Amino acid sequence: MPSDFSAAPGIARFDVLGLPVSAIDLTQAVQTIDTWIRERTPHYVCITGVHGVMESRRDESLRRIHARAGMVTPDGMPLVWLGHVAGHGHVRRVYGPDLMLACLRRSLQTRTRHFFFGGGPGVAEQLAARLSAQLPGLLVAGTYCPPFRPLTPEEDERVIEEIDGSDADVVWVGLSTPKQERWMADHVSRLRAPVLVGVGAAFDFHAGLKPQAPGWMQRNGLEWLFRLATEPRRLWRRYLINNPAFIWHVTRAWMRGNLVRQVPPSVERSM
Repeated sequence: MPSDFSAAPGIARFDVLGLPVSAIDLTQAVQTIDTWIRERTPHYVCITGVHGVMESRRDESLRRIHARAGMVTPDGMPLVWLGHVAGHGHVRRVYGPDLMLACLRRSLQTRTRHFFFGGGPGVAEQLAARLSAQLPGLLVAGTYCPPFRPLTPEEDERVIEEIDGSDADVVWVGLSTPKQERWMADHVSRLRAPVLVGVGAAFDFHAGLKPQAPGWMQRNGLEWLFRLATEPRRLWRRYLINNPAFIWHVTRAWMRGNLVRQVPPSVERSM
């Protein structure tokens, strides 16, 4: 395996079914991203729940993309609970929409410039307009809604030129898993912006296009049920196949006595 693991120093990780997850809370995540921007150190952030864990079990290249991320945030209460089992009692859910909003609010003081990449036609522009109205003084460097088809090499180079020309500090990537993780891993060393964060459906939520689950459902690990009820045709496979499979694998790991473990730095670098 390659030794190009680039996890942020000082952030412990714990193993969840072979995927290293950062033992963090929202405040730590925002502070870490601030540090990367200030020091201009390139990293990408994977915001990962049960879906990301299960996809990574099926795809070794995706697991390695997560392993090389600066942070893999626990987006979902099952990962938070497993973090507590691993001995990290401070771990809290770092949910994509919450992380995005917290970073945007923080940037009003730091003057960070944001680029919004992703979403359906017109979504990034609608998102930028809505957030700018909510957060006066927000610095929007630019927006880009990619087509559903893969970009040609020429189109991809033009996108890189557009993002670099905007002097963005953070690129918020609103694609779906695993598309956004692959895009970030491929572009983190090609863009001048030091930080890329894959936030998935946060674009639609903050643009006002899709409803978010009530807080009590999020806190109790039931957001998946709310999303399944609102988008059954798109999400039934993700939740009705992945969730039972996750429970099965977690139960097997628990019965074998290797449910979760710490990920020492030496192991992290070898992933």
